[in-house]
Amino acid sequence: MTSRFGKDVLALDAAAEVDRIVASVREQVLVTLRRRGVVVGLSGGIDSSVVASLCVAAFGKDKVFGIFMPERDSSGDSLRLGRVIAGQLGIDTIAEDIAPALDAIGAYSRQMEAIRTVVPDYGEGWKCKLVLTSVLESKGLNITRLTVQDPEGKIDTVRLSGAAYLQIVAATNYKQRIRKMTEYYHADRLGYAVAGTPNRLEYDQGFFVKQGDGIADLMPIVHLYKTQVYQLAEYLGVDGEIRRRPPTTDTFSMAQSQEEFYFALPYHQTDLCLYGVNHGICADDVADVAGLSPDEVQKVFKDIEAKRRAARYLHALPLPSVPMTVD
Repeated sequence: MTSRFGKDVLALDAAAEVDRIVASVREQVLVTLRRRGVVVGLSGGIDSSVVASLCVAAFGKDKVFGIFMPERDSSGDSLRLGRVIAGQLGIDTIAEDIAPALDAIGAYSRQMEAIRTVVPDYGEGWKCKLVLTSVLESKGLNITRLTVQDPEGKIDTVRLSGAAYLQIVAATNYKQRIRKMTEYYHADRLGYAVAGTPNRLEYDQGFFVKQGDGIADLMPIVHLYKTQVYQLAEYLGVDGEIRRRPPTTDTFSMAQSQEEFYFALPYHQTDLCLYGVNHGICADDVADVAGLSPDEVQKVFKDIEAKRRAARYLHALPLPSVPMTVD
């Protein structure tokens, strides 16, 4: 295996892979789930655009329903690019502003309450994001910090208490959970299934919210590395601006990349390291291909395993108090 490891290790036969996914999706939705079509939440990102494109290939545009779910912290590009892919595919869509629901449930106020424990002046007109120190720069535990921007544009980064961090994350997770509730509302009324959009890197490493974007009726691209999702996007003809857009979280009010928030490196390097872990490739060989030093790859390997341990809870099903048996 090691001798065949190279820059093209994640290369796909895109046509064959699309045919395989389309056949699987048809079987899952129509036969296993006995649903009539598919609902997809459209974020304007590469993953949801590819999933929507695959579903249209499987069922036709009349059986795929797209949902835009902006809120007050969303980037304007998310809605705009979501409309681009929906228009390209010709599917019916609806825009559901989830900000009123988030406001009513206290998502924004609880986030602000936690931030004010470390930045007392934080209030209306301010922006924020969580930032994780790069695993390559870290000398111990990876510490998440809070970056804030005041109304005049001044930016500051501060260390969080454990309680403040957990409350910010808990309040922010409302966004993914309300979005998923909205997807299931439309799926229920249409008799459709909900298609999830996580890719392999995200799902393996726990980059999702439990009972939020981590749940769906089917996950068409969960077996694909992010690099491979981009290959399918090109083959499927996904709009070029969407393919060129850097992966973002689109969760906090400040612009934020995925590696800044969660991953150690840009996806193309993290994919290679994850593939190395999955296939027992030594750090020296991965380093040569990923453009890293062997020591850096070892750090990423350790980070991958640490994230997997943390993700076990996210993947866990409800636990019965006693084993269930058929009487």
